[in-house]
Amino acid sequence: DVRVEEMIRQFRHLFGDEHLELSILTIDPELTRGYFRTVRQIHLPKIFPKFLFDVVHEQHAVIACEGSMFKSKFSSALATMMVGALGLASAEQKLAVGYGGEAGAMDPTLQDLVKRYCRDSLIIARNVASQDVLAKLGVASRPGTDTAWTFEPAPAEVGRKVFLDHGWDGKTPILALCPINAFWWPVKPNVPRAFVNSFSGIYDDAHYGSVYFHNDSAEVEEKQEAYLHAIANAVTRFREDHDVFLAMVGSEQLDRSACERLNEILGGGHPVIVSDDHDMYDMVSIMRTATYMVSSRYHACVTSMAGRVVSGGITMDERIRNLMADRGQPHLSLDCDDPDLEEKTYVMLETLVRDADAIRRGIDECVVKNLVRMGQMGMILVDHVKERHPDFPFRPELGLAGDPWDHLPELPPAVQAIVERGGRP
Repeated sequence: DVRVEEMIRQFRHLFGDEHLELSILTIDPELTRGYFRTVRQIHLPKIFPKFLFDVVHEQHAVIACEGSMFKSKFSSALATMMVGALGLASAEQKLAVGYGGEAGAMDPTLQDLVKRYCRDSLIIARNVASQDVLAKLGVASRPGTDTAWTFEPAPAEVGRKVFLDHGWDGKTPILALCPINAFWWPVKPNVPRAFVNSFSGIYDDAHYGSVYFHNDSAEVEEKQEAYLHAIANAVTRFREDHDVFLAMVGSEQLDRSACERLNEILGGGHPVIVSDDHDMYDMVSIMRTATYMVSSRYHACVTSMAGRVVSGGITMDERIRNLMADRGQPHLSLDCDDPDLEEKTYVMLETLVRDADAIRRGIDECVVKNLVRMGQMGMILVDHVKERHPDFPFRPELGLAGDPWDHLPELPPAVQAIVERGGRP
């Protein structure tokens, strides 16, 4: 939601509200109620092909973005929806843009869809690794980044109050742990199972929604327990020498069970703060109150960086790994299924404390670098629209001949401070 909010702010800045009528698909209108000003929210059913055909036909353009836009790790159905929207727009000779998405391992069927239906789209990938994956499928792409860098959360006092209400003394460094259910992907459709579950509920724990289910084998549970125990054991060792206030933070509501289980393994009594109880503005303020963070959520890392939170990642796919490489700190990315995860997490925690100043400098440089890339994405988009719609009344300073900084929405104070400290490149 944070990433989408900033896409919308950038598009409003580039196109102007008077020339723009935005619609957005939402799986759960209750969860996104009040988000995305000036945008009409359209409920996306989980069985979507006919719906998607009708909705795309009504629009002049499609812009698709999802961290797992071109990968099967989470759900081939989700990727199929993204690719399908781009393909439908291209078939009607409309603007079809993939904006800041990521590509990774795909099953053969999804690869074929991408090859066939994304060749005529403008794809701006989130990193070079994603560009390489797409190139092997014969799909050209342009370099870009994530779009969450310009997000402005609730004031810092909001995050501080949440921790104070949970017993924080206002001074002790906060260590935020952001675990996920790392092994219950991909989500796949299973119609017979959905039918049985509809009257028995025996598969509720694995039920994602409609006919879709998480992977819930015994092996998945065993791997998840090993991952959580490795983190807990490393943190317990770390706390023998470091006084920190622990909190489990779930920036995605699906993370609640992982956060609660990790809290339980750590002995209980620690705050469990999850986004099903807080909106995105409060969640980012909460995360930026932390001093240190160990996260398996990509956007927990990204959105906390403007708050200069010293973070490391434990990843299930390429995203955090790519982010830490972009920061010049690849050693701060671990794999969630590493057999030596406990020892490596302990070493990473010690590194976060020992090298905090150097890590923050790397974070600052990375934020500025990605702001430039986000601005360049706006430049590419403007010129692409100019080619298709030469009469569109863009401001004269916009486009590839302009300055990336003119293509960004207004920067919040914390981000502006990082830019001023480092200077514009």
